[in-house]
Amino acid sequence: MTTTSERVAGSRARQASQRVSQSVFDGSRLRVVLLVDVYDGAQQQFLEAYEQLCNQVASVPGHVSDQLCQSIENPSQWLITSEWESAPPFLAWVNSEEHVRMVEPLHSCVRDTRSLRFHVVRETGGPADDAQASRRRLQTSPRIGDGVIRHALTFTVKPGSEDIVAKILADYASPEPQVDDTTRLCRTSLFMHGNRVVRAIEVRGDLLSALRHVSRQPEVRAVEEAINPYLEQDRDLNDPESARVFFTRAALPAVHHVTADRQDPQAERYALYYPARPDRGMKLAELLARQDEAAADDPRNPVLRSTIFQRDDVVVRLIDVRGGLDGADPGQALGLSDPAQAAELTTLAEGIADAAPAGAKDALLARFLERARMDLVTDRRSPDA
Repeated sequence: MTTTSERVAGSRARQASQRVSQSVFDGSRLRVVLLVDVYDGAQQQFLEAYEQLCNQVASVPGHVSDQLCQSIENPSQWLITSEWESAPPFLAWVNSEEHVRMVEPLHSCVRDTRSLRFHVVRETGGPADDAQASRRRLQTSPRIGDGVIRHALTFTVKPGSEDIVAKILADYASPEPQVDDTTRLCRTSLFMHGNRVVRAIEVRGDLLSALRHVSRQPEVRAVEEAINPYLEQDRDLNDPESARVFFTRAALPAVHHVTADRQDPQAERYALYYPARPDRGMKLAELLARQDEAAADDPRNPVLRSTIFQRDDVVVRLIDVRGGLDGADPGQALGLSDPAQAAELTTLAEGIADAAPAGAKDALLARFLERARMDLVTDRRSPDA
């Protein structure tokens, strides 16, 4: 009998840092599970839409296989599982406009969906030869989480409306933090960079339940309606399809989180925006993740916690800094110590690097940091969070 493939995982995958509680950059395979609730009588329509989607997904880089399963107890319940070589190619696809177009035929026959993503840590059975094992790339060890789920939303508003939108987003009553017996809102941090808005939330429990809870709160609904006229992407919150498309495009997933051993309750929260060059967003996010992971071992580094969010060419790094950002080393705070590397991957250097004197590394990084820094609109913590 074939035993669990711990030997393969140990020899092939990168050792996970205990300080990293979340990361998509382990290099291990990804299993995606999609729970689908189909409208009564729409099963055949759903099956036909799935077949069309399946043929398109087969050509997506990084896709390995998928399965479609129907419940033996309730024919309206379906399960789609897919396997990917690793998380980054899946995220690049699921966050793309191509994906939005691909899944559109499913919406008319689906009542509700829930997506779950898992790294493959262990498995049994299957070929045992080295050639096959090298492609299985299992995670070496499970991540030790901190019980907090991190997620963000981002969207842009019409140029010239930034001050109005900031005031609207700052002036509202906080929603009830307790969602249910198992889910609680912990913290909401909202920042702006030019006309881009980023809202990061921290939740204990179930993220989807928390997002639905917040969307139903009258004070939040009023704020969302108030900013509608200023959005660059039109939406109608009374139209489920319009709202779904907007929030699908606005999703900014967390791809990496690291916490240093040293902590300071007075640490200040900041957000940095890294506009990536075309098709370099994932590479930039991975570079920041690796540097943050290494910096967590350095007692001199003022960054105590870092969460990296990435979607397409939008990369945002949420950091808690000991002593504040103004007195911090710019390279440590920025997470990029090489100006040339920053210029290669981001547009932060445009109009700066060419005019800077040779050898002015610290001055360049300080300017990059100044450009990346987002304006704080509001940072709210729930009691006992």
